[in-house]
Amino acid sequence: MKYSSNSDKKKQCTRCLMDTTDPDILFDEKGICNHCKEAERKIKIVSKLRKDFNFSNFIFQLKKDGRGKEYDCIVGLSGGVDSCYVIHLMKTMGVRPLAVHIDNGWNTELAVQNIKNLLERLDVDLYTYVLNWEEFRDLQLAFLKASTPDSEIPTDHMIRPILSMVADYYNVKYVIFGINSATESILPKAWSYGHNDWKYIKGIHDRFGTVPLKTYVYHTRMMSYYFREKQKWFYLLDYIDYNKNEAKKLLMEKYAWRDYGGKHYESFYTRFYQSYILPEKFGFDKRKMHLSNLIVSGQITRDEAIEILNEPLYEEEQIRRDIEYFCEKMDISEDEFQKIMNLPTKTFDDYPSYENDFIGRIKRRFNKDK
Repeated sequence: MKYSSNSDKKKQCTRCLMDTTDPDILFDEKGICNHCKEAERKIKIVSKLRKDFNFSNFIFQLKKDGRGKEYDCIVGLSGGVDSCYVIHLMKTMGVRPLAVHIDNGWNTELAVQNIKNLLERLDVDLYTYVLNWEEFRDLQLAFLKASTPDSEIPTDHMIRPILSMVADYYNVKYVIFGINSATESILPKAWSYGHNDWKYIKGIHDRFGTVPLKTYVYHTRMMSYYFREKQKWFYLLDYIDYNKNEAKKLLMEKYAWRDYGGKHYESFYTRFYQSYILPEKFGFDKRKMHLSNLIVSGQITRDEAIEILNEPLYEEEQIRRDIEYFCEKMDISEDEFQKIMNLPTKTFDDYPSYENDFIGRIKRRFNKDK
């Protein structure tokens, strides 16, 4: 398939909602973007795997490996629909999961209540890993000062190593994730990159941070290899016919789960960052990405997605309160926040990283040319 770039800032994919606010987007002769094609490719791969997957055998093996142990598996739980649905599936299949939640200081009250309702009704144990707030606040502030659209990376980076460490502690073989191709196949590099790149994260903090990162859990390739040898990391939702809206409906009916109004909005920081900082400073509206995933996977029509996209990202009064709360919690003045918002925008490529070193550039070029 041949693609061409387009400098028209208003051009949008004819199939999904991705457009030229992603500077790397490409369109074919029918106006369909490269993100659609890549998402289709991933979904087809997963569909093929699903055909060969025996869910009953998986559950049997998971329980067998858990004999004599306190838990059969570890499940990361944010309070969002995907992770909550995984907990529901595991428990209803007779599996003994340990829910692991990472508290980075930004949980909404609704997220706390949703988690409480779900786990109490399913009788599932919860392990909460609480971050050192002063360290983490300083790391998030460093990313904001770096002026890249990657400020959610400090949270995303530590999820895998923390879940793996908890699994290692309880001698559990299976680590189950709510990540899935149906809703998360599209993620433009220009909008966020470097989630697994410790060199990038450390470099940002070394340059802009002030509080030593003594307790922050990061992962390296060696650590990843060590845990991969001992554990099975499993994206369960890729192996079932997963429909996000149906999952929401079930959670609401069975567990009094309440919707947050956006993907990962169970976190105040994510809600504020995606609904205000990203669009105001960088011109990126991540709803396009999230809705496009659902279009490609057949869970929503393009017209339905356009209606949702036309809704305002936030109300003026709400964002005013959110800015006040954000500045108070981050211990900065609103003037300091505005200075951060006015900094010239940067990208992942402006800072040292494993991906930007010599070997990393070769790998990226190879993958791009395939």
